[in-house]
Amino acid sequence: MPFKETLVEAREQRGMTQQELASKLYVTRQAVSRWENGETEPSVDMRKLIATVLDIPAIRLFDIDTTQLCQCCGTPFTVPNMPRGTEADGAENPDYCQWCYDSGQFVYQSEDELIEKTTPFLMEATGMSQDEAVSFMGVIVPHLKHWQR
Repeated sequence: MPFKETLVEAREQRGMTQQELASKLYVTRQAVSRWENGETEPSVDMRKLIATVLDIPAIRLFDIDTTQLCQCCGTPFTVPNMPRGTEADGAENPDYCQWCYDSGQFVYQSEDELIEKTTPFLMEATGMSQDEAVSFMGVIVPHLKHWQR
């Protein structure tokens, strides 16, 4: 569901007006209105604050189907020539990319290591700042299969 629809739904489920939400977020009512109308979108960190105020998982405020992502790093499998990971016997693994899972072994041992090593690639691909990229990955990565053990 697009961000603007999720925001309206979550706000209304809490019985909050745009003004009440705006006050809790320290923004104007007009900012909330623009988000809900799809005129603008808030930053990653603002989405995290919105999620906290509305008591919903932050991942809901991102229009992301995690089933279409590498279940370790979050890279979309829609990236052209995205290599799949391999099992020890060389068989392709459908859940992980080659950069995360090779020959039956995971490359990254912690979420922090993954985020530290892959942030520069996300920055280059999206134009995000380092802070935005780290914050975004902090939302996505915990919801991926590999990290839910």
